[in-house]
Amino acid sequence: MITTELKLPELGLIAGTRGMLGAGIGLLLADKLSDEKRKGIGWTLVAVGAATTIPLVMMVFGHRRKEKPQG
Repeated sequence: MITTELKLPELGLIAGTRGMLGAGIGLLLADKLSDEKRKGIGWTLVAVGAATTIPLVMMVFGHRRKEKPQG
């Protein structure tokens, strides 16, 4: 089995970037703001969420380790 150990701040970063990505996509699909504002904020959140995902994924896969079978 492969396990991954994450500290609470790392988990918070992952959750935060997922939230930003989701909020950006939600704004792009919503009709509450003017088109110009909505698209500007939405694409910014999507870009930041996607760009910060890459180093976090590398960090998570760097913490993976294969457990030795017990017994």
